[in-house]
Amino acid sequence: MRALIRQPAFLALQQLKQQEQGTSLAQRFADDPARFEQFSLGFGDHMRVDLSRQHWSAEVRAQLCRLASDMSLRQGIDALFGDNAFNHTEGRAALHTALRMPPKAKAMHRGENVVPKVHAELARIQDFCRRVHGGIWHGYTGRPISDVVNIGIGGSDLGPAMVAEALAPCRDKGIRTHFVSNMDGAQLGSVLAGLDPATALFVISSKTFTTDETMTNARAARSWLMTACGGEEHIARHFVAVSVNAEAVTAFGIDEANMFRFWDWVGGRFSLWSAIGLPIALAVGFERFQQLLAGAHAMDEHLRQAPFEQNIPVLLALLSIWNINVLGLQSEGVFPYHHHLKRFPAFLQQLNMESNGKGVNNAGQPVDHATGPVVWGEVGTNGQHAFFQLLHQGSVMVPAEFIGFARSAYPYPEHQRKLLANMLAQAQAMAFGKAREQVESELAAEGLSAEAVAELAPYKVMPGNRPSTVILCDELTPYNLGALIAMYEHKTFVQGWLWNINSFDQWGVELGKKLAARLIDDLDHGVTLGHDSATNGLLAQIKLWSVSF
Repeated sequence: MRALIRQPAFLALQQLKQQEQGTSLAQRFADDPARFEQFSLGFGDHMRVDLSRQHWSAEVRAQLCRLASDMSLRQGIDALFGDNAFNHTEGRAALHTALRMPPKAKAMHRGENVVPKVHAELARIQDFCRRVHGGIWHGYTGRPISDVVNIGIGGSDLGPAMVAEALAPCRDKGIRTHFVSNMDGAQLGSVLAGLDPATALFVISSKTFTTDETMTNARAARSWLMTACGGEEHIARHFVAVSVNAEAVTAFGIDEANMFRFWDWVGGRFSLWSAIGLPIALAVGFERFQQLLAGAHAMDEHLRQAPFEQNIPVLLALLSIWNINVLGLQSEGVFPYHHHLKRFPAFLQQLNMESNGKGVNNAGQPVDHATGPVVWGEVGTNGQHAFFQLLHQGSVMVPAEFIGFARSAYPYPEHQRKLLANMLAQAQAMAFGKAREQVESELAAEGLSAEAVAELAPYKVMPGNRPSTVILCDELTPYNLGALIAMYEHKTFVQGWLWNINSFDQWGVELGKKLAARLIDDLDHGVTLGHDSATNGLLAQIKLWSVSF
């Protein structure tokens, strides 16, 4: 595959850069009253994606789609739904799309259709949820389960935690869910402090069942339970596992019959659709978990079938290529205007930055262009009173993605109207700003002198011309959430394909873990030598201040 920056279509985009930057967003809308219709797309009857306030034109869009075609993106998309070798550095396929396929579909991996295995495991999850929700599964005193604690980290935590929080209005099964991921014992301790051991169920989510953070927390939770119940024989009633390592699971004390499986072709940050999503199904019910899968599958089909010019994930990814590699904008802000999507920016940070934060291409050579952006965000309207100042008047331009919902599950219509008005206003202000002439006119109307107007006006000018996307759904439902997550998964995949990087490994996570293992041993034995001077100095200070480890 020829490198991105040497593609003829990319060179044409670079030629268009000066022309496009010379036309403001305000001018684009003035010149084209139908710009919204031209640059917004619908996804069924549930979602509309407005790309009209990005710094692009029909000519840029055409060249971006040509770039995608020239780089064989259609071939890449087809491979995503079958036996592929995308994660070549770990010798694994990336076949998470099979996790949300209907029972009669086919997704081949090494000569086997994996869809029947997926649905067999889904049936096990459904049966387990039935037993927990029906009070058939109970704790060591015979009382039903009231709280589920998921212990995992990374994809085994962020995805399920984000979805369980997002679908909070759907939690009608009488189960409270908690998520523990941090090595800091403060998180585990604060969760355990609010639990009754007799009615708590722990889900230990680790593919290998060796992840240090997860197993440290799992062992502490097991000790806490044994202190309360008095014996290891009760572990099996209060712990289940999501893993592939049956030997380690049973050694922990969990019955292998209560181990839920997924496969090596399921990457961690793409795993919430698998048994890793067990806490979601326990929180909101298996039927709603199925709706989540259905929404994701619908977006999968959209990716497969829609032409690039009308393909939402493809266009979102192509806009990122345009913004990052042509316009030089290295950051992306994501701002959901929904309280229950407060974990969504963190989820997208892992999804995109762990996937595409790579400096080596698929041939093992250093990349010669920018790759993954810095992804960050916060829920509206909180972010407006924190960092939106920088978005509107700062010297750094940040393309923003606003996510909103027309209806709310809560009976506060005034709140919802004001929430949506704020979201639309922020996108409007970023695009069109406030010119000096308008500022001066308003200040003069307030009765300020000409001198005062001249002095104050520069501080109140909003330059505008800041790009944004608005993603509007009818309501935050399991189906819509599944589609939204899959949309961002596919955006990430398309970016990685065009950058010619492996979006499915994460070797950058490993070095710190290995160094930490050595430092743990040093802290255990009070050693302060053998590292760089800064690390040695800090070890000595910790030793001085610490009583014991």
